[in-house]
Amino acid sequence: MKDITIAIDGFSSTGKSTIAKELARKLEYIYVDSGAMYRAVTLYAMQNNLISKSYFHKDKLVQDLIKINLLFRYNSELGFAEIYLNDVNVEKEIRNIEVSELVSKVAEVSEVRRKLVQQQQQFGINKRVVMDGRDIGTVVFPNAELKIFMNASAEKRAQRRFDELTKRGDNVSFDEILKNIEYRDHIDSTREDSPLKIAKDAIFIDNSNLTLGEQFNKVYCLAQNSMNSN
Repeated sequence: MKDITIAIDGFSSTGKSTIAKELARKLEYIYVDSGAMYRAVTLYAMQNNLISKSYFHKDKLVQDLIKINLLFRYNSELGFAEIYLNDVNVEKEIRNIEVSELVSKVAEVSEVRRKLVQQQQQFGINKRVVMDGRDIGTVVFPNAELKIFMNASAEKRAQRRFDELTKRGDNVSFDEILKNIEYRDHIDSTREDSPLKIAKDAIFIDNSNLTLGEQFNKVYCLAQNSMNSN
């Protein structure tokens, strides 16, 4: 079987990361969560008082990009790589609702996108990578052998996110999460730089009514077919 690059795009909370992690583990490929990188930059901005719901010091964040070092380190107990911001594990911190409410604003900044896209492309220079995000099949790896676009209804995605966060112990409301998802959908789809859109050669999967197992089997079969094709 040939080595390939697998790009999985889609709206927020569609289960991209869960499927991509398991697919990479099954194929023994590298997994890269591009969304975690944007979240880590957002966390940096929050920690340094560069962004909140009421302000965004975009120019200062752009100046600070040289100070931001991101890397992934494999956690054998979890079975996937966690993201580190300036040598600090921030895998848990970047998943909270506060970061979710601000990450789309940071992801709109062209300078941020350029920095992270360059790094993402380096991760996949030797193929054998599964990467999920918003613009992987259209910008990061436009020549990926397998492109998948995942979506589900906003209500389904909000329920999944609500269940995930409450299980973790976070104090959140369903309406708050639904509002955030709808807001992020709008920002991601309408931003000027690399808006979220389905690549012409991507395979569309609506997983609103699919179990995780059904989703994985579908994606795994697609990967096998792509790896076996001439």
